[in-house]
Amino acid sequence: MPYWHLCAPNERLHTDGMQLPQSSSLCLFLRLVSIALLGTLAAGAPLSAKAGTQPLVCSPTSLRFGTVPVGQSETQLTVLTNTGQTSATISAIRMSGSEFTVSGLTLPAVLAAGQSVVLNVAFAPTANGWTRSAATFTITSNSNLQLPFAGTGVTSDSLTAAPSSLSFGQVAVGASVTLPVVLTNARTWNQTLKAFQVGGTGFSVSGPSFPLTLSAGQSVKLSVSFTPQAAAVSGGSVFISGPALNIPLTGTGTVSKIGQLTISPSTLNFGSVLIDETGTQAATLSATGASVTVSSAASSSAQFSLPGATFPVTIGAGQTVQLNVSFTPKSVGNTSATLSFASNASDSQASESLAGTGTAPAVSLTWLPSTSQVSGYNVYRGTKPGAYSKINTTLDPTTAYTDSRVASRTTYYYAATAVDSSGQESTYSSAIEVVVP
Repeated sequence: MPYWHLCAPNERLHTDGMQLPQSSSLCLFLRLVSIALLGTLAAGAPLSAKAGTQPLVCSPTSLRFGTVPVGQSETQLTVLTNTGQTSATISAIRMSGSEFTVSGLTLPAVLAAGQSVVLNVAFAPTANGWTRSAATFTITSNSNLQLPFAGTGVTSDSLTAAPSSLSFGQVAVGASVTLPVVLTNARTWNQTLKAFQVGGTGFSVSGPSFPLTLSAGQSVKLSVSFTPQAAAVSGGSVFISGPALNIPLTGTGTVSKIGQLTISPSTLNFGSVLIDETGTQAATLSATGASVTVSSAASSSAQFSLPGATFPVTIGAGQTVQLNVSFTPKSVGNTSATLSFASNASDSQASESLAGTGTAPAVSLTWLPSTSQVSGYNVYRGTKPGAYSKINTTLDPTTAYTDSRVASRTTYYYAATAVDSSGQESTYSSAIEVVVP
């Protein structure tokens, strides 16, 4: 088998005792192959030696600040967690660039296994233009962690958010809280909001479809929700591409108990109530397991209401609150409805069934029978004494009559006459005054 070796520029190459012509290009080819092979081996050795899992992680793993006016600042948070099995010591934080700062950690810092710390990263641009930086955490165990971030300094905001950041406070795991944010075009020309991107665990956004064009001064509302998945601090953001606006988000998941809201009775039946009159019954709200805050109540029919009730109202665990429920019918007939209570209880929409019957007002009359033999009686009514009109269509053979064609809040005068077999009618009886409520 021939034996090849690298030659100097003026050397001749031999094989098996046979002389070959000088070949500088052949020697150069072999030299490049050798260098490439050595470079591969050199690069591969350290990778193998440093194989392992980084014990510290940041959530979010990077931060995007969008546009921030020069002279102002925007702060976002990231949670640094030790996911390893042993404690980790952070001995230093190196920053590249002076427009970003990190706070919340006193060095040297020891994080036990599973422990987390909240870091605040602020961006305060000193000039217009895009810039990026990173924080490098030196871990005394054997590695470093890098947290990259970027932002853009501008003269003024082209799109504003109100509020500029959202803090959801403490929210029970499994529950959800929604807050509004209003975006306004601060320019004198149209702007197109291309899309929104949500970062962070447990955050979501609902609202109009994007892309969306806003004219000068026009606003649009987004609804941002936080539904924590674990008992921990979460940081995130809503990034609006186009104007490159970023809205920082924060919230804390808790494992506190979620109360239950019960309503008794489950059904309220008001029976018969005169039209435009009001019947009132009591309902009791009870909280069990934990306190419950009732934020609002709504009736599916305007004929049922909660007079005097104010919301929000907080009911302590094991406590009750009594409310008055009213029924004011506007027409004759049966009416049903549902009274719903919105709260932070496990059943966030507890409800009670309502029923009632609207009735028209009526006047029931009775009188003593005539001492003479008669065929029946006629009934007369008027709004003044003596000014009567007959209201029965046929002769009444009894001594009772119900007048159902009356109006509320009206005074009537009634009288009766007796009619014999020949059709002769007596004079009016003594009048009776009736006030219809």
